[in-house]
Amino acid sequence: MIEVKEIINGIPVSAIFSERAVREIFLPLLKHLTDLREKKGRRILVLLAAPPGSGKTTLLTFLQKLSENREGIIPLQGIGMDGFHRRQAYLESHYVMRDGKQLSMVQIKGAPVTFDLEKLSEKVKRVAEGQVCTWPVYDRMLHNPVEDAVRVDGEIILLEGNYLLLDEDGWRDMKNMADYTVSVRADAAMLRSRLIERRIKTGVEREKAVAFVDASDMPNVTLCLERSMKADLMLELDENGDYYIVE
Repeated sequence: MIEVKEIINGIPVSAIFSERAVREIFLPLLKHLTDLREKKGRRILVLLAAPPGSGKTTLLTFLQKLSENREGIIPLQGIGMDGFHRRQAYLESHYVMRDGKQLSMVQIKGAPVTFDLEKLSEKVKRVAEGQVCTWPVYDRMLHNPVEDAVRVDGEIILLEGNYLLLDEDGWRDMKNMADYTVSVRADAAMLRSRLIERRIKTGVEREKAVAFVDASDMPNVTLCLERSMKADLMLELDENGDYYIVE
């Protein structure tokens, strides 16, 4: 087993990747992406789409580290879509209808509508075209994106996010810009439990954590699980945190 310990978005995260998954899934994936890059003779863009609570940021970090200093493998550069959250002031001043109720966007922060899809699409296009460009990241302390935080200059770019394979207008175009796609699925009840525990780690009381997850996170989980397009590589995350290929 390979254990990964990271501080992600201010939260200590520990994940264990089985030797079987590394041998059967992740090293073959890295080799395939390397071969794809060499075959196309240009930068390739890979999308990693997964629902909230599935550990996609941890998986991205793991794959990035696994690809480093490994013979025959081109290192990945990992980036995320969270830097395209709309700014807090915008979310607080704009509203949407949900279940017949008018809600401030800040109440559903993390839903697709709370991201700047046009800006994200423009940036993804530049990355897919092979341009060296900057990329924003989301700062949870500021509750806002930080512009130009990362320089994108790798040969294989792995972009992670909840809605990168969402089968809805605008989002659907993301897949067309990618050279390869990966998705992760998991049981909704397990994801709910993981999201609650993650919220509690930030200092929120359990009752409030449950209320927040059920009102804010779970609709997004359901959307990802039910409305995402098929990926080139489809993975299942089990209750033990291990990965399996879905045929």
